[in-house]
Amino acid sequence: MASIKEYEMFIDGSWVTSTSGETIDIINPSTEEVYAKVQNGTVAEAVQALEAADRAQKEWKKVPARKRAELLYKFADEIKANADKLAELLVKEQGKLLKVAKMEVAVTASFIEYACEGARRIEGDIIPSDNPNEQIWIQKIPRGVVVAITAWNFPLALAGRKIGPALVAGNAIVVKPTSETPLATLELGHLAKKVGLPDGLLNIITGPGRAMGTALVENPLTKMVTMTGSTPVGQQIAKMAAQNLTHVQLELGGKAPFIVFEDADIDAAVDSALHSRFDNCGQVCTCNERMYVHEDIYYAFMNKFIEKTKALKVGDPMLEDSDMGPKVNKSELEHMEHLVKVSVEEGATIAAGGTRLTGGEFEKGYWFEPTVLTNVTQNMTIVHEESFGPILPVLKFKDFDEVMGYANDCEYGLAAMVFTNDMNKIMRCNDELEYGEIYVNRGHGEQHQGFHNGYKLSGSGGEDGKYGFEQYMEKKTFYVRHKA
Repeated sequence: MASIKEYEMFIDGSWVTSTSGETIDIINPSTEEVYAKVQNGTVAEAVQALEAADRAQKEWKKVPARKRAELLYKFADEIKANADKLAELLVKEQGKLLKVAKMEVAVTASFIEYACEGARRIEGDIIPSDNPNEQIWIQKIPRGVVVAITAWNFPLALAGRKIGPALVAGNAIVVKPTSETPLATLELGHLAKKVGLPDGLLNIITGPGRAMGTALVENPLTKMVTMTGSTPVGQQIAKMAAQNLTHVQLELGGKAPFIVFEDADIDAAVDSALHSRFDNCGQVCTCNERMYVHEDIYYAFMNKFIEKTKALKVGDPMLEDSDMGPKVNKSELEHMEHLVKVSVEEGATIAAGGTRLTGGEFEKGYWFEPTVLTNVTQNMTIVHEESFGPILPVLKFKDFDEVMGYANDCEYGLAAMVFTNDMNKIMRCNDELEYGEIYVNRGHGEQHQGFHNGYKLSGSGGEDGKYGFEQYMEKKTFYVRHKA
């Protein structure tokens, strides 16, 4: 057996062990073996990282934005140069397919590159005053120290999504990845050091979310918290941040409806529904979580969809021919079993899959079959509770008004997908769907220049594009009176 690597935390440009003297095991979801160990950090390390970031930011904000971007471009280049190593780490710690991991590394670099493009677009305003011989200047300035808390499903990409705009805007950042998947993120410390990123500007710490997360969020040095994760955790962060009125940006849970109208391109809709449910083992916040198919095309659609679902190959994520890897951990696997059990008890039918895979190559690991549930009704648990896994409930609908009612009957409002060639339906969906992102005639997958924004319990603030970049800046207003 290969030796188990122990990772340290990256604070103020140095690698640091925890004062607790304890480590956390990182489990390979495919084998259930301990792949690595990371530091079980304490409040002391959280404070150390914040203080280092605060010192570094005071100098970094003086650097012209274009110069900041030049250094961050080099950082992105190093990420791409180390793509193979980073991708393999993502597979081992999270269980995603190697081809998906490679895509994640590329997206991580491009998130940072996109932020760099905004360095020359940090613009304020000059506004006429009501008073004579006076102007009003509004300037955008960095917030200060940003705390980034990332989720386990796309740990590296989420780190890049936050690091890029935070640093280009002139902030310093403390990143706390989840304890399930911190390895690839920790490697960013080596790359930051290699390109000469100033010490303290990027800090990466590991440890229990309750203790370290609380210390990071409640500290008055923290001027912004950007978090991707579950709604309950996001709600707790918002409460803690309120103590200092700290700016909070949250991207939380989702229960995306996938709506297929009677005039849709059935083959295109089937393919998009398939990848939008089972990509990354269904562990995507914008995934197809519940599917509504018009009764006129239901059977034609479902025959094709079930056939393709059953043809998906679950297997070793390092192999090119695998279509789906394991769930991230045991508790997530058990949650899948629970959701299927409850759904059947409530009257649903298992049309495909429905159980964990065991024996042979699946003797170890957290494997679950791609699962489709039919005879589902709107009041069932599976229609409202986020599964975040490869389980898809399917419902029929009769008309536009009915499906709008179904789709909006949800506490989340992150993403929705619609298939129709009727422009009137598209425009009505735009008016009536209560979701921050709507994909028309394609599956999920946002772009850097868009705005990743959730309604209701899916979060606040939003990320990406010019609107996301602005989250990382404050506004300062000058009333300037001069002599005529």
